[in-house]
Amino acid sequence: MLPGGVANPDYLRVSKPAVDFVRSFFAAGKPVGAICHGPWMVAEADAARGRKMTSWPSLRTDLVNAGATWVDEQVVRDGTLVTSRKPADLDAFNHELISMFAESSHRKAA
Repeated sequence: MLPGGVANPDYLRVSKPAVDFVRSFFAAGKPVGAICHGPWMVAEADAARGRKMTSWPSLRTDLVNAGATWVDEQVVRDGTLVTSRKPADLDAFNHELISMFAESSHRKAA
């Protein structure tokens, strides 16, 4: 789960260990959730290209420049990535994120 707000993601995306950690989740196909400004880390980890994503509206250009297709929707799931725009979308975001975690856990158990 990548945090939202402006300060946390901005601080994390310049931390090589944090970026490498996030990149490793994508490389391993692990589930990732990012809300608000959290998708900055997805772009920084070179994991946005080819994905459909949403975020806080001001990140649109950054995500498009990183190769994502940006949409203005409450919640977007693209493979193992769930993104959302803002705190008002938390119910939809949490529901989709929990569903993805449950599916991931079920696949491992099978």
